[in-house]
Amino acid sequence: MTLDAGRLRARLPGRRIEWLESTVSTMTDAARLAAGGCAPGTVVVAEEQTAGQGRHGRRWHSEKTSGLYLSVFLGREMPAESLAGLTLSLGLAAREAIRRTTGVSCELKWPNDLLAAGRKCAGILVQRTAAGVVAGIGINVNHTAFPADLEPAATSLRLVSGKEHSREDLLVSLLEAIDSRIAAGHARTAGQGERHVTGIGRGQ
Repeated sequence: MTLDAGRLRARLPGRRIEWLESTVSTMTDAARLAAGGCAPGTVVVAEEQTAGQGRHGRRWHSEKTSGLYLSVFLGREMPAESLAGLTLSLGLAAREAIRRTTGVSCELKWPNDLLAAGRKCAGILVQRTAAGVVAGIGINVNHTAFPADLEPAATSLRLVSGKEHSREDLLVSLLEAIDSRIAAGHARTAGQGERHVTGIGRGQ
């Protein structure tokens, strides 16, 4: 089932939400909106990505209507040295939203992965563009299977919990958690959450 863009906008008043049935990458779309002068907090969410971006140029598997594939324009005034802390803070926000919405507990693997039952269920990518900072988040929500090359390391919230979950509820909870952490100061909230993270300082 596709996301109801109208209902999302009603639940998140004042936020620009661009819903796409299919796109190459929400990161590219959000960067283009940022260059056009969109407000911080603008979100691009797609039902599928044909070339979703992961870390180190890897492609994010984006099965249609099964996951959350979104990018958020965070703002123009962010120092470069804050990006690592921002990535961690966004991971903590995703962890919080997943637990609150689905009951699934995740572990953060430094620098940008979330693991459920030891397998990757979500990832965060933060990039600085000419117009500011864009964050891409992918969450495997209702996938029931993965391509053979990903299957040993990937999972979904549905596979872990044994039940289907509302992508709309998770998206709303995620954006609220991101807003809360950004407002509180991501460096401070990230520091408070390092006990939930594995791999810090190990070069992973």
